[in-house]
Amino acid sequence: MEQAAPSSERSGVGPKPADNRRVKPPSPPDTEWLKDGSFEEKEVIEDIPRALILMPDMPGRDEVVKAAGGVGYRVELAYTSEEAIDKMLFVNYAAVFLHSRFEPGGIASGKFHQFMRSMNMSRRRYIFYVLVGEQLKTLYDLQALSSSVNLVVNDADIPFIATVLKKVIPEYEALFGPLMEELRLAGK
Repeated sequence: MEQAAPSSERSGVGPKPADNRRVKPPSPPDTEWLKDGSFEEKEVIEDIPRALILMPDMPGRDEVVKAAGGVGYRVELAYTSEEAIDKMLFVNYAAVFLHSRFEPGGIASGKFHQFMRSMNMSRRRYIFYVLVGEQLKTLYDLQALSSSVNLVVNDADIPFIATVLKKVIPEYEALFGPLMEELRLAGK
C-alpha cells in the first residue's frame, strides 16, 4: 500500500532539496572607526562591568577608584545613600565598594547597607560587594560573611587594595562563577 506524502511535500512548503550552493557568511564588521578615531570618548561601551563606590571624601578614595578601574570596572561615585540606591535600581553593577563611614551611624544603621542586605539574591549574587573601614580586618572571610559582603578591607590597607582585588576577584570568580552560570541557565 502506498503512503501519502507528508503535507509539507504536497503543499510545496517545507525543506527544499539541497543544491550545490554554499552559504555565504556575513561580512566582517567595519573597523574603519578604529583608524580614523571616529569613536567619541563620550560614547559608552555597554558590556564593561560597572562599579559603584560609596566613600566619603577622604584619603584613600582616589586609590579605591583607581584600583577598581585597574581591574576593569567602569567606576561611578555616589555621594548619598539615596543617590546610590536610585542608581542600583536602574543599573546592574558588578561591584559595589562601601566605606563604613559613608553614612552617619556606620553600616549598622546605614540605609545603603540595609538595602544591599535585603536585596533579592537573584540580583545580589552577581554583585561583588566590598566593605572598607577602620574596624575591619582585610581579607577576613568570617567578618565578610557576618557583614553580608564578599570582601572586607581595613583603611590601613587601602594603599594595597589593587593587589587585594587582583588576588580576590579571580578566586571569587573561580569559586562562584560555575555556580552562577548554572543558576543563570536555570533562570534563577
